[in-house]
Amino acid sequence: MATDGFAKWTRRFEDERERRRALGDPDWGRGAVLPAAVWAGIQRFQVGEDGDGENLVAKAEEAGDADYARAVRLFVAEEQNHARLLARLLAAGGRPTLSGHWSDTVFVRLRRLMGLRTELLVLMIAEVVALRYYRALRDGTHDTLTSEVAGRILADERRHVPFHCERLHASLAGLPRVARRPVLSLWRLLLLAVTLVVAVDHGPGLRRLGIGLRRFTADVMASSAEVVRAVLDPRPDAWSGGE
Repeated sequence: MATDGFAKWTRRFEDERERRRALGDPDWGRGAVLPAAVWAGIQRFQVGEDGDGENLVAKAEEAGDADYARAVRLFVAEEQNHARLLARLLAAGGRPTLSGHWSDTVFVRLRRLMGLRTELLVLMIAEVVALRYYRALRDGTHDTLTSEVAGRILADERRHVPFHCERLHASLAGLPRVARRPVLSLWRLLLLAVTLVVAVDHGPGLRRLGIGLRRFTADVMASSAEVVRAVLDPRPDAWSGGE
């Protein structure tokens, strides 16, 4: 890892925040037209992005690294911006946001069970699944507003994954070396189970975006193998970006 630790991530998040401000929002006035099944998937992902991150921030502050805690707060702000973008996209298509969804409730409860390491491992499941979903949403529709919103979120998620990988590398260093790969193997099994549930739950929408259950699952698991490599050895070239 770099000698300046998580200070570099703070700078990256801050630089991206300034770039985002300069760019401004998409042109919501264009409106959006999508199949009903795709709208349903966007509604569910919007719920997942819409959280205050208070629990994660508190655990990051308890870890005792001020740079990391600052970077986590900036990460949470980006996730909240994703929720805002998706809410605006839904509004542009005349669709409401949901007040909640069972999948988000399960994830939140799992993340809060234990310490920072467990929270990040569960969070990474959502992040890796989201990478493939937003890529499908960006590439699988002819609606330009939807593609732009999905592309913006996808670019952020590709930065989030290596950020969490670096912290997990430090966190897993506290475990015996022989235990690290088994922990990540169990993580991949849980990811596989979650991915199958998501693929079935979002099946109609994913098919309208041109991707079936098997392909979606295979792509997510391929990304997860890269995540494991990046956690065990966080070199700059260990994470390709999920393509």
